[in-house]
Amino acid sequence: MRPKARIRQVPSLSRVSYLWPDSSPAISKKTPSTILRLFRSVIGARAATHAAFQMMVAKNPDPQVAKSNASHKLFIDALNAAFTALGGEAGIEDEAGGTSPHGEDPNVLLLANMYNALSLEGQAGNESGEESDEVAKPSSSAPARRAQPRPGKGKKGKRGKKKQQKVPEPVKESLDDVPLESYRIIQDEEGIVTDYLMAVFDLVREWMDLRHALQGVWREVAYDGLNRAVAGTVSNVAIAMVRQSAAAMFVDFLATTRTRPSLNTITRGNVDKAQGNSTVSLFQLPGDGSAGGAVHHTSVDVKEEFLIHAYQDLIDFIADFQQTRSGKPTRRMLAEIKDWDPNFNLERATNEQRIKWRRAYTINWLYDLVNVFSSVVVQRINQKGERHVLEKVDWSVRGPWGHNRLIFGISEFAADVTTWAMQKPATDVRSRILPHHVFQLQCIVDSLAVSRGWSISVLRGHILTPPARGYRPRRDVDLFLDRVNKRPGHGFLQGADLLQQLLEQPQNRPWNYSAKHTQVTEILMGMMCDFRDWLGESKYMYGLKTIPPSRFSHVDSNGLWEYFPFLCGVGLMEGLELGYLLGTWLWDQLAEVVYTIHLHNMLVQRGYIQQSVGLYASLAEIFPRSFFKDGNPPTSDFLKGLTNLLGPAASRRSTRNRIASQREIAATAGSTVHELFTPDINMLFKDKSLLVALRRANWIPENIPEDDIPITSTMCALRLAATKQATGPAGKPQFEETALIQRMRSTRRGLPGDSNDDRLQQAISSARQLLASDERPVDQAARDAARSLLPEGYTNYTDADAQVDKGRNARQGGVSSKFLLQLVKVDVTTDVCGSVPISALNSVWVTARIFILVMTMEDALEKAENPLYRRIYESGASSHHKRRDLALAALAGDDKDCLRIMAQSFENPRAGT
Repeated sequence: MRPKARIRQVPSLSRVSYLWPDSSPAISKKTPSTILRLFRSVIGARAATHAAFQMMVAKNPDPQVAKSNASHKLFIDALNAAFTALGGEAGIEDEAGGTSPHGEDPNVLLLANMYNALSLEGQAGNESGEESDEVAKPSSSAPARRAQPRPGKGKKGKRGKKKQQKVPEPVKESLDDVPLESYRIIQDEEGIVTDYLMAVFDLVREWMDLRHALQGVWREVAYDGLNRAVAGTVSNVAIAMVRQSAAAMFVDFLATTRTRPSLNTITRGNVDKAQGNSTVSLFQLPGDGSAGGAVHHTSVDVKEEFLIHAYQDLIDFIADFQQTRSGKPTRRMLAEIKDWDPNFNLERATNEQRIKWRRAYTINWLYDLVNVFSSVVVQRINQKGERHVLEKVDWSVRGPWGHNRLIFGISEFAADVTTWAMQKPATDVRSRILPHHVFQLQCIVDSLAVSRGWSISVLRGHILTPPARGYRPRRDVDLFLDRVNKRPGHGFLQGADLLQQLLEQPQNRPWNYSAKHTQVTEILMGMMCDFRDWLGESKYMYGLKTIPPSRFSHVDSNGLWEYFPFLCGVGLMEGLELGYLLGTWLWDQLAEVVYTIHLHNMLVQRGYIQQSVGLYASLAEIFPRSFFKDGNPPTSDFLKGLTNLLGPAASRRSTRNRIASQREIAATAGSTVHELFTPDINMLFKDKSLLVALRRANWIPENIPEDDIPITSTMCALRLAATKQATGPAGKPQFEETALIQRMRSTRRGLPGDSNDDRLQQAISSARQLLASDERPVDQAARDAARSLLPEGYTNYTDADAQVDKGRNARQGGVSSKFLLQLVKVDVTTDVCGSVPISALNSVWVTARIFILVMTMEDALEKAENPLYRRIYESGASSHHKRRDLALAALAGDDKDCLRIMAQSFENPRAGT
């Protein structure tokens, strides 16, 4: 039987590492930097965990944790020795320039099993250093099971007994005989594996860091006016990071990534004891490098930092809702959460009072959330007598009720909570609650608490400041929809209503396109009604029959939105997404949009318009690949420019039929509205906004395809910094021809000057400088002074933290989660309310302006009795074909009077400067 791999001594790993260069000519070359980076990330993860648990026992010693730390430190020292033997930091720095001396693909290096030629067993009798012909077979980490006799099985008398083989004597217990994959650091006699503890610590530390970062973002919303959709998007990315980290744990620790086991592990099953063992200190370090001293000590609020309050509130809500499934709290719960006061003075309250106030807020809102999300099914049961078994209803966004848009922005979260709440009484759902669910609920609650001046800091504890003055969570939602028409020409609802009226005009209703025209108007009106009834406000504020009233009706009947900035942020974010998808779909259906942009380009190029009109020039600049072949506006032969884009008529009909078929299949397959209107199956308008690209990537920036990354974004810089390059002839750099590099070569956007290799090299260098800003250099003298303040054998957490940020917590491009979140915030701000606000483009108003322009042109040409216009429009063809023929004839450029009249229509009035 294989001996247990307890940490006594680990010399064998170090010896194998030193043997690496000489063990085989096939692997005698330098250790690849990819392997060294992975090695460093493992050491960093263990060092950070070791440092954290040293700090845990510094104030309240625990013999078991101290014993575990000692064994862990021994293993970390062995790993460091092995890392140094394989090349260490010097090996990584040799390839820091991005050029691999051997030209290997890092992914290939990861998959190539270069360890097969190595053996952990000693090679007695082969001291000459010569190679052995035998290759050690990989062994399983699980102990071999000894075959046991099975009485009553088999046939008697057929075969004689085999001669019993002599069992070899067990070898002396030694780590030299334990395969590398069997190494596990045993923490105590109960067998709690430190590897799992490290993974849980990593997850908890990440959600602590991300929570604090998001509190800062929502504080910007409340106090500095940051757009709510930016904060909502950044929050979604952070939630996805937590979900991704938990999923990575699941690979190694099956069925142990639920919230409850993670919390029990990190607190060692005793929250109160963990509270006493968790402290953080602030040291003052003199500038001369001499030893300073601790100036501040704070006990870490474990229940806050580990999200225990949020988890317990969610569990208690589900248990209470399940008791009656009527949407009303039980008497016991009602006594605890009734009469919640939004203006409660948090500064003067005690910590216990603040927590009770937040708990009442959380549970009241969860009741409203589930009541609204489930209202369609519940009303069918109560009003129509339909039979639906609540615990068996598929509440998911892909289920039979997913097309009802009653909650924007958090449909997945609402579906999960509703599924748990609708189970039979006393159903235990704790095993279904994942860390990202609790983290998302904490973010929802924090968004209001921060606006009321209450935030959490590891070092400072509970921070209390006056509430934000004049803060309205719905501000940006109201600006987007403009229900009361305060800003004519801007609100989505007014624009959709105007466009619907324009499409109903006889000249805009081609007889042979009646089916498509009906589909366009129905979809437009459907989205307008969904936004009007359920975004920012909901029918719930006026009361839903057979559904209990809002838990906030005593202060505001629209409390579901008024008191939840997070919902306003993610709701607006989804509204902008759907508005963009609707716009690109409309433009792909309505050919007038493409005709207008090509006419404007020709009139500017030929001088009929002296200065380009802002709206149409901006559309051409934002969507060059949609309006022009290869993204290049023609400067001559304008008719060919349009026909090259559209292709032959037969091909267009075939493509549109295929697209219609794909959408019909998607509609019957339970696809979400985002998938039904995906730009991927549009004929021309395939570009995606950053919000759309992030959703398709499941909110993980690393998963966005290179074709969808905005060239001027910081995420583009991350990809550029990771671009592999080599030195070509004459010493010039040669870059891997990725999709992103090809896009940057074909356009000048994002690059200063001509898009040649020199400019590309400049862009990549700038991108790598951006990544370097994630480093947190600390003066070496200050580090030495900080180390001098620690007990003997202890590690400075700053050192471990800096090391782990390069490895364990590293994400795309090697940056930390918090830094990546900052980059996402920059890019989303640009996408929503920055210099190129693609997501904020009000496509329904743009489309309405284009139809008004086309109708104005037709009226002017008819009034002038233009011969070209009369020849085409008096031919008896449909209006759709008339407009197409007029655009083609105008692009041919033969009728100057027609072009002059068209130019006047573009400029009177001008749509933009």
